[in-house]
Amino acid sequence: MGSGGYELPPGDGGEGPDGGGAAAQDGTADDPPGGWETGVPPRSGLGEAGLQPGAVPLARPMEIGADVGWDENDWAQVRTRAQRAGRAYVWLNLVEQRMRAVVSAVLRPIYEPVHGEEWVIAAAGPAGQEWVQRAVAVREVSRRKGYLLDPADDTLISFLTLPQLRELMVQHWPCFEPYFADRREVELALDELEVARSAVARNRALSETVLAQAERMCRRLLEVLGAAPRGAASVERLPVDAVEELVGDRFADVVGVHADRVRLQRQLPAEDLFAGARRLDAIGIGLNLLVQNYSGRRLVRLAEAGCRVRLLFMNPASSALRRRERELGLKKGELARSVETNILHMRRVRSRLRDAGAFEIHVFDETPRFSAYLVDGDGSDGLAVVQSYLRHSRGMETPAFVLRGPGRHVSGDYDVEGALFPLYREEFDHFWADSRPVS
Repeated sequence: MGSGGYELPPGDGGEGPDGGGAAAQDGTADDPPGGWETGVPPRSGLGEAGLQPGAVPLARPMEIGADVGWDENDWAQVRTRAQRAGRAYVWLNLVEQRMRAVVSAVLRPIYEPVHGEEWVIAAAGPAGQEWVQRAVAVREVSRRKGYLLDPADDTLISFLTLPQLRELMVQHWPCFEPYFADRREVELALDELEVARSAVARNRALSETVLAQAERMCRRLLEVLGAAPRGAASVERLPVDAVEELVGDRFADVVGVHADRVRLQRQLPAEDLFAGARRLDAIGIGLNLLVQNYSGRRLVRLAEAGCRVRLLFMNPASSALRRRERELGLKKGELARSVETNILHMRRVRSRLRDAGAFEIHVFDETPRFSAYLVDGDGSDGLAVVQSYLRHSRGMETPAFVLRGPGRHVSGDYDVEGALFPLYREEFDHFWADSRPVS
């Protein structure tokens, strides 16, 4: 091997013209200087490749570190993959812990009286000897190296994976049947989770489709296994997310932030936000999220079902509204006509109700600071959508925040002082007290 990264051609190493060595090539005096000592290969006349028959070309060594760096796009992709894997891990962790608790609760009383601490080995039986012995070996290594920081994890069942827990449940299904009626549903859900579990365990990329499927299956499994997430009262409106349950207290009671109202309605359509509400308090300039996205017939049915509605519009004849028109660069009276149209539509809805007193419409004259839709704000399953008014942006274009009411309990009691929902509910009450009814 020469210093330039090329292999010498085969031969007897002779240096004369008849020796068959490197000096016997067809090089001419016009060849550029160079050679093996300088690290530059001499030219050869044997074809374009410049190699003798039987010679093996070797690539020149590349500069180390030339392609190691990541640009912004690379980092963005990595963060996206980490976010998806993190969400999937939270769900899979909850399911695995629940499965471990269920298997232990059902099989331990059966096998432990006879087999003691080795009841998991006995429950696995001959069919599971291979993977259960592997779990035993992992536990011993963990003991020896001090990986067991919690004494509660010093049990063999803590070292079983989700597929192994599934095998125990399937093998002993008659023991689980009194608690879970549909065996096929449990098996199919666990099978569908394998794609996401394998990707997370090996740090491979998760697509949005696989992540959504994994979250859906995990939520369903937790329901089947008797561990549905808290907040069931608002399941039809905005289910409490597993990640929200675990880390939601970092962000007060904010459970969603959207760049504009369009993105908000992709996740939380108006029909889901207002459907089944017992109480609806709304304040804003024109309340377009309600008036233009929720039909009058549905509002009538909602009110007839017992929902108490209080709507606060900005007075279309006020000077504050004219200032808002100038801020948005609208023609004089353009915004006022839009608000008047919305108020007239709500008056028609109210006129169709038997109890018009349960559907109140008021106007206020102050400069608007925010719009808010408070759904079931007096109960434990309340939800609110809040938007601040920016000087040169329409309500459709401003960021939207979704707030969870006091029904969510994360790491202890509901922190009223740190929550935003009661703050906006109190602000609504102040505006309502200073407003005037619309006949």
